Amino acid sequence: MKIRASLIAFLFCALAIPPVLAQADVEFAKANEEFAQGHFKEAISGYEALIRAGQWSANVFYDVGNAYFRTGDFGRAILNYERALALQRHHPEATANLQIARDEAHALEIQPSWLERYLQFASVNQYTITAAVAFWIAAFCLTALIFKRRRSAARVAFLLVMLLVFTGAIFAIWQLERGSTGSALAVVVGKDVQARLATADTANSVLALPPGSEVKILSMRGDWTYAALPNNLRGWIPAKNAELVRL
Repeated sequence: MKIRASLIAFLFCALAIPPVLAQADVEFAKANEEFAQGHFKEAISGYEALIRAGQWSANVFYDVGNAYFRTGDFGRAILNYERALALQRHHPEATANLQIARDEAHALEIQPSWLERYLQFASVNQYTITAAVAFWIAAFCLTALIFKRRRSAARVAFLLVMLLVFTGAIFAIWQLERGSTGSALAVVVGKDVQARLATADTANSVLALPPGSEVKILSMRGDWTYAALPNNLRGWIPAKNAELVRL
């Protein structure tokens, strides 16, 4: 009975997926139509509804970024262009519009370290796949060495190479995740935001952050966020004024 119930549930979900996707396509087309007619606020509402429903794609974030750009909200435009690029690194339109929006807003960027720039030739997902493949190859090699009477130097060397590849991929993942494009990356969406020395509006300012500026969230305290800032500075900003790139 349990197997039958599970099978019925699976079939129900499989049958339900196409209508859900079809509805998402309809809503996406409607939002695009609102954008084409110059109804940018209505288009934003449509795109954001898709995002809240989990219908994430590089094109959805790119389009909502364009809509925010047209309304003059450069902070959220930059945020969504960066979200598009987080899903699809090679998205030429998002890359171009991101630079235009940054120039318009005079947004500040966190500069990657030399090691991070070197490692960025591949994505975190690609490093993860590399690590997984190297791990399983190393596991099979080790198993073969354990159960075979004769251990060739070539197999031992190959095992060591796979372990080095695995270790290197894990290090690259760790470095990128804690770097300028990692999971803590956020974008300033408020206006006239000042990073301060303490969690008070009267505290001395560390740095003025134009909309769209990048920060890296380090910790939270109440309604304040402690963040790494451009120019190798650190300070407190109101939590409502910054949103994480990765949802």
